[in-house]
Amino acid sequence: MIVTVKKNADEKSLNQLIQSFIAKGLQVNDSVGSDYHILGLIGDTTVLDEKSIKANPIVDDVTRIAAPYKKANRLFHPEDTIIDVNGIKIGGNEKIVVIGGPCSVEGLDQICQLAKDVKDAGAVMLRGGAYKPRTSPYAFQGLETEGILDMVEARKQTGLPIVSELMDSNQLPEFEKYVDIIQIGARNMQNFTLLKAVGKSKKPILLKRGLANTIEEWIMSAEYIMASGNPNVILCERGIRTFEKYTRNTLDLSVVPIIKEKTHIPIIIDPSHATGNWKYIEKMSLAAVAAGADGLIIEVHEQPECAWSDGAQCLKPEKFKHLSEKAREIAHVVGRDL
Repeated sequence: MIVTVKKNADEKSLNQLIQSFIAKGLQVNDSVGSDYHILGLIGDTTVLDEKSIKANPIVDDVTRIAAPYKKANRLFHPEDTIIDVNGIKIGGNEKIVVIGGPCSVEGLDQICQLAKDVKDAGAVMLRGGAYKPRTSPYAFQGLETEGILDMVEARKQTGLPIVSELMDSNQLPEFEKYVDIIQIGARNMQNFTLLKAVGKSKKPILLKRGLANTIEEWIMSAEYIMASGNPNVILCERGIRTFEKYTRNTLDLSVVPIIKEKTHIPIIIDPSHATGNWKYIEKMSLAAVAAGADGLIIEVHEQPECAWSDGAQCLKPEKFKHLSEKAREIAHVVGRDL
């Protein structure tokens, strides 16, 4: 970090500022020229608040050289993180992971049959919503604990680890007992109390990008989880809100190389929520694989027209199988397997 000091700064105030940095364990290089006076700070500058420094009357400007996140930063962790979920590895140059299942768990028979269908089609994990965040308070809110237990039975029958969304820290004990990957949805991406809570869990956390959040804000949310003690974070891009109306959201595939460059965290793509339309899911999935994504999470339903939620963005099992086959071909082109 570089702190530019005003030319007329008095010596006492300058020394106090320098000592405040040293007290935080930083090395301070004081450089004075004819047209400038800068303090170069070396060390873990994530402990500093730029706005507080800039509020000091002798400070002219503050420039952060490194990103404000440390634990997620590839600079401090050059090797890719690989998350192991019951023997299935996500990240690095491992196989691309495909996760499939319905938007909402609608009952035991439904989820068990879909689990078998998505497994036969190439999925290695089962997704399903038991607690549903809905825009309308009158929409189906999920089967809650019953839905979680239905997924547990589906796991028994198929062996597929389960992924489900956590809405409240009060549900965390239940999720730690039954769920293999805890999903934090887009609406809770900056629910910092919830992030700290799952940071104390040992379970892998699937962190979805917020509806209109920057990449840095998203990474900083991952940092909250990691700083609380849980290094097992997987990022999920599910599209962001823009002025475009032809899709539900705008899928930002540029995040894949950016996340790979800036962090060591695995990233998967959710083309279902991004496009909101089953017709576009296959092509966006193939593009995501080509871009270097570590996985796909796709909504699948036997009868999308009868789905209790988000039927328009669900693939039928046969279309999901076709997608998996084509995605495997693209994976081989980029030197990976699926």
